[in-house]
Parts: sequence; C-alpha cells; structure tokens
Amino acid sequence: MVNTTGMEKPEIQALPRVQDRITFIYLEHCKINRDNGAITVKTQSGITNIPAAAISVLLLGPGTDVTHRAMELIGDTGVTTIWVGEHGVRYYAHGRALTNHATLLLKQAQLVSNEKKHIQVARKMYQLRFPNEDVSKLTMQQLRGREGSRIRSLYREQAQKWNVAWGRREYKPDDYQSGDPVNKALSAGNACLYGLAHAVICALGCSPGLGFVHVGHELAFAYDIADLYKAETTIPIAFELASENPDDIGSAARRRLRDEMRKGHILDRMVHDIKFLLSDDEWQEEDYKSTLYLWDNVQGELDHGVSYAEEGDDG
Repeated sequence: MVNTTGMEKPEIQALPRVQDRITFIYLEHCKINRDNGAITVKTQSGITNIPAAAISVLLLGPGTDVTHRAMELIGDTGVTTIWVGEHGVRYYAHGRALTNHATLLLKQAQLVSNEKKHIQVARKMYQLRFPNEDVSKLTMQQLRGREGSRIRSLYREQAQKWNVAWGRREYKPDDYQSGDPVNKALSAGNACLYGLAHAVICALGCSPGLGFVHVGHELAFAYDIADLYKAETTIPIAFELASENPDDIGSAARRRLRDEMRKGHILDRMVHDIKFLLSDDEWQEEDYKSTLYLWDNVQGELDHGVSYAEEGDDG
C-alpha cells in the first residue's frame, strides 16, 4: 500500500505527553487540512500551520470544514476533537484520543461500582476543592450542599470585587445570546474546561462517562474533573471580563482561560489529580509498565503472549 500522506503514522510513545501540549484551540468558519505533521487552518486572513502533536483539544465550531487527511493526522497524534456550537458552548460530538493501556480505566470501574469506594473518591474531590475543610464523614447530599454554599459565596465575592451585577447561574445552550455577560463568559469558559478535562481523561485511558459526583451522562467524569478548577479559573475570569465589557466576551473568556491554564499548570494538575483520585496511596507510575494481561477466574492476572495449553491439548 502506497503512503500518500507524506508522513508515517507516529508511535504513541514518540508523541508529546498530554501535559506537555497546548491546552485547547477553538476554530470556526475555516477550512482545515493537513501539511505533513501540521494541520492547516485556512480563513479569509490566510493560512496558519499548527503542529498537530502539540495540541490537546481541538474545538470545532460552526463553519468548519475538515478534510479526511486532516482527521487522519489528528487521530494519529492523539488529539481530542470536539464539535461544538456557536461560541463553543454546546457539545455535539467528539473524537476519542489514542491510548495504549487500561490500567486506570479498570481502577475507575472498580471504584465507581463499589458504593463505599465511590463516596471515598467523591470526598477526595471535595477535599481538593476545599482543602481546609474536613469532609471525611460527609454523605453525598451533605457534600453537594457544602459545595453549593461555597460556590454561591464565591459568586457573591467576585460580583462585589468587580462591581458587577449578579443574579444567578443560568445556562441556555439554545439561546446563548440571551445570557448576561457573566453567564456568557462562564458558559464559554466552562465549555473549554470540559473539553480539556475530556482530553486528559481519554489520554490517560479512563472513561469520561464514569463519574463520581456527576452520574448518568456520557461526560460525567469530565464534569467532575473540570469542577476542581472552576473556582480559580472560569469564575473569576467571567466576573473580571464582565467588568471590562469586551465586544465578544465569549472569545475573550477563551483567550483569558488559555492564559490562566498555562500559568496555573492546569494540564499538569489534571493528570496528577486524576491519578490521585483513582489510585491507592501505594500506587506507582511503574504500574503502567504492564498494560496488557489475561484474566483467569482461578489464578487472577496472567502474562499475555504465553501459550497456556496443557500438554496433549490440541485445541
């Protein structure tokens, strides 16, 4: 078979780690193609080349036209692609990033299906968000109540700090323009934060649908992880931008969020926090070394690539 792409498919281990990549790029009203190892973005202003392996999340908004060759490269380099609505605030579909192990996925499934361990993970999530509080004995209902109280207080504090009128959080995916400036900025910023969380989750081999606080949605775990960082990113950004009143507050929120993510090392922290949430204290990075094994109901985990046929067994 002739290779017509001009570039061999890269090995997964040769690609940049997810925490070393750009957080996200939002594109709309453009033609996306491929030039060797870069995706090309053609707009009325000209053509921009972006190294595909340097991107974590590609958010594709209205008016984007993507070629098959571009999607080949995006898939080969492990970029999570998400198709979103105008201003990046409505989710339609996603393309899953590459991974070569299921270590954390198995752990995630074990934790989410055990009621006692499930709530332990939820408590760890709240502990990350509110480190000065003891949540070790709180029920899920109490945890949600504590969270709601803290977030409402944060909204009030930010509104007072930036002298911005604030009523309540409202999200209308079918009517983005009807929102006030703060809610518009929150919706745009949160959509990007969800996309980044989704990319990291998939890159680590986890399931975005197996959540611990949010449940019953295909992106439940992505919402769980994104919530860990809203208090330091999207919420203060939204109120500050509302006080500045930019022409396009959604675009401004995405740009400001990207800067804050880089400064706060959010990508690195997501990787670390997900491993912490899904792992026992004694878990080590070396657990990834053997990522494929056979399961036996008597002997447990067995090495793969070995013939276990008994002598005389012709099967």
